[in-house]
Amino acid sequence: MRLAVLTDVHANREALEACLAHAKENGAEQYAFLGDLIGYGADPAWVLDTIISYVAKGAHVLMGNHDIGVLQEDRKEMNTTARYVVEWTRNNLSDFHRDFIRDLPMSFQLEGCLFVHANAWAPEKWEYVDGVMEAARSMNATTAPITFCGHVHTPSLYHMNQAGKVGEFTPVPDVSVPLSKLRRWLVQPGSVGQPRDGNPAACYAIFDSLQQELTFYRIPYDAEAASQKVLAAGLPPSLAQRLLHGG
Repeated sequence: MRLAVLTDVHANREALEACLAHAKENGAEQYAFLGDLIGYGADPAWVLDTIISYVAKGAHVLMGNHDIGVLQEDRKEMNTTARYVVEWTRNNLSDFHRDFIRDLPMSFQLEGCLFVHANAWAPEKWEYVDGVMEAARSMNATTAPITFCGHVHTPSLYHMNQAGKVGEFTPVPDVSVPLSKLRRWLVQPGSVGQPRDGNPAACYAIFDSLQQELTFYRIPYDAEAASQKVLAAGLPPSLAQRLLHGG
């Protein structure tokens, strides 16, 4: 099975459209969306409607911290900008959208792999995997040989050998990586809708479960259009600039 793994879409219609089109062209047979479907961007309803249409065809979807934020009154853990956008997003969603979000799980397993938004040790606490220590903690919290997670907006690949030593690998786009069964793996595809590594191109990955190969992709899209929508919606200008500069 060729599984497209997309995370941190953040209500960016243009980026999601580009990634879904690319995934289809590259033989994706199934889709997994790892949370933070909304927040920051200007098209939350369109993004949710699109992902809901994929769920109807068998896609899997997780809850992210920005998703659950629209259901909560108290969001003290979020910064001022994120809280403002969450409130704006809440006011631009229907009851149908909110019900869909409310039913999303914190994790799921597919093809023997674990899928979470933030980490495997406490998915509901939204702690980041942003280094080898956190990656080791996450991999040690599950028996799954491969864990896919989002939350971090930069593509990364961690691996653990049989002695428990963890290393980090910076993936090269369009180059397949064989995931040896002699190691354990933690995959961060990067963000579809708001990359933060200095490259504005959207991120996602395809996992071929038959070949045990993973390919990361960077997909150029109309970031200028997405940025202008953020400004037109009255959202913070810093979010518009972030789309243009990938940071």
